[in-house]
Amino acid sequence: MTTAVTAPERAGSAPDGTPVHRWVLERAGTRVAVLDYGGILQSVEVPDRDGVRAGVVLGFDDVAGYVDCPSPYFGALIGRYANRIAGGTFTLDGRTYRLPRNNGTNCLHGGERGFDKRVWDAEPAADGHGVRLSLVSPDGEEGFPGRLAVSATYALDAAGALRIEYRAVTDAPTVVNLTNHSYWNLGGAGSGRAGGHRLRIAAGHVTPLDGDSVPTGPPAPVAGTRFDFREPREVGSGYDHNFVLDQGTSGAPGTSVAAELYDPVSGRVLTVTTTEPGIQLYTGDAFDAGPFGPCEGIALETQHFPDSPNRPDFPSTVLRPGEEFRSVTTYGFGTADDRV
Repeated sequence: MTTAVTAPERAGSAPDGTPVHRWVLERAGTRVAVLDYGGILQSVEVPDRDGVRAGVVLGFDDVAGYVDCPSPYFGALIGRYANRIAGGTFTLDGRTYRLPRNNGTNCLHGGERGFDKRVWDAEPAADGHGVRLSLVSPDGEEGFPGRLAVSATYALDAAGALRIEYRAVTDAPTVVNLTNHSYWNLGGAGSGRAGGHRLRIAAGHVTPLDGDSVPTGPPAPVAGTRFDFREPREVGSGYDHNFVLDQGTSGAPGTSVAAELYDPVSGRVLTVTTTEPGIQLYTGDAFDAGPFGPCEGIALETQHFPDSPNRPDFPSTVLRPGEEFRSVTTYGFGTADDRV
């Protein structure tokens, strides 16, 4: 079956009145809906072990649900900088830049009006298998330097896996860290807490955090701690931490599984591969958003490390003129019978 890319339909309006559209992709049993508002992954429908399809990301039926949600970022494309920048400030090439402090004293997920609150330009992907979103972030937006031209292509492959490819170029030195902030519940959105899912993360280290969720030092071994997900076990709760992926330091980028999530009730399995060096595990303990309560979804945000602009010992997030930022993350779907 070739990919079905449904012509965009009107899905509502952004707070400023700009029309918002929904793009629907379908291939090999996977059905995906993407909004051009916030680059939001509104829904992902996949079958369980009995062939019954259900939506496995938390989301809302209309744009107003995302705009009014007290716990933001559901399914959104995050930028310019995913995760936290300590103190809302960083120095690059001897110049200090001050950013919004929208998370205590820190800048979180790009500031007050990050990419999750923008309406992106959208068009069918060049290969016909998805939708390509693009926008231009002007120099100085949310305090970040440089005019940044960004694109994100959402596409389904022949096996029904969802591939997101991010690209960006700049006209001045800047920092970039992009991700998708979907909350996964493989039992189906609204089916209850996801803490009983079993999780494996290919990470031997985690970045230790202070009370403001900012790294306090170099990555620490997970062995003998509650952060050791190298073998599958129940997720539980109480996580909002960056794991240092083993594939980020060895092997060809994106060729190995970074994380695997399994729901023993439905039999659904999610596998995540990425070119990024880290993955943020967030169990959603704090949010209370409309129909969703704490721990009803699990975020697996592929990204660079929090506060990297202030940590020269972390993989660099600096992008300079003449360079291209490129990142690819793939979400594969299956059941327990074909689990990796």
